[in-house]
Amino acid sequence: MPIYYGVTSLRNKLYDLGLKQSTTYNFPVICVGNLSVGGTGKTPMIEYLISLLKDDYKVATLSRGYKRKTEGFQLANESSSAESIGDEPFQFYSKFNKEILVAVDSDRRNGIETLQSNNAPEVILLDDAFQHRKVKAGFNILLTTYGNPYFNDVVLPTGNLREPRRGAKRANIIVVTKCPIGLTENEKNKIIEQIKPKSHQHVFFSSIAYANEVFSLDSSIKVEDLNDFTLVTGIANANPLVDFLNDKNLKFEHLNFKDHHEFSKEDIAVLNKKSRIVTTEKDFMRLKQYDSLKAKLFYLPITTVIDDSTAFNTLIKTFANS
Repeated sequence: MPIYYGVTSLRNKLYDLGLKQSTTYNFPVICVGNLSVGGTGKTPMIEYLISLLKDDYKVATLSRGYKRKTEGFQLANESSSAESIGDEPFQFYSKFNKEILVAVDSDRRNGIETLQSNNAPEVILLDDAFQHRKVKAGFNILLTTYGNPYFNDVVLPTGNLREPRRGAKRANIIVVTKCPIGLTENEKNKIIEQIKPKSHQHVFFSSIAYANEVFSLDSSIKVEDLNDFTLVTGIANANPLVDFLNDKNLKFEHLNFKDHHEFSKEDIAVLNKKSRIVTTEKDFMRLKQYDSLKAKLFYLPITTVIDDSTAFNTLIKTFANS
């Protein structure tokens, strides 16, 4: 831990002192990220921001395209797939097709410049770029989970933090995600006391809302009518989804893979034997390419529900208008 802590601390210090250069922009760039490794709800938060902004602005998302099979800058189009741009960007493109621009580039600075020179979006949403200090977003949204908040964690490899906790000071908004329904004001205040927000920071709380139906490419089923199915997950933390389905008293088996799992021929052969499969929207983006699964493959959408969404939305729109 001391080596990793020292390296990340030194890198951030060099950027904070201006000895390493960050690029700023004269148009709205909003970054969504975290301090920890995966599983904080970045994808539903990006989708929340897309829905909030797309009717008033020309919006683009920019991700690195984790585990994609391509190189350099890619702009999503009708021939794109999870393999070519990554599963989360492909999810954005599939859900908001033709309403927004979806791009990937591991070099966020090059990605922003390429988007601006060719498509001129009015707002760019950076997905998982909190540690990408070469780019200085005008507005940073930091996510941390209720179950494992960053202020109780330490850096890798002992803990799950990508950088020391003091990196949170760069955030404009801190969102405590995956909160239980009915979190009291007293509980929220206790968490805010532990976060110790700076004068420029706002703290919000959010929860996951699951849809009432699961969807295939051409049909849907009410969640309450599901039974004897196989749940397939390749996400950082499947526990909230499993708990939701158990609360519905549904009977299912769970095949749990690691985050961003690349399904092998052997995996597909196992899934071919299942009568009905329910998966996450992200995993659906990778599995729907297999013809043998299409008739029995369903996904359960989720959305982010933010407490005091009016105040949150006002902060975002005020920045977008600046």
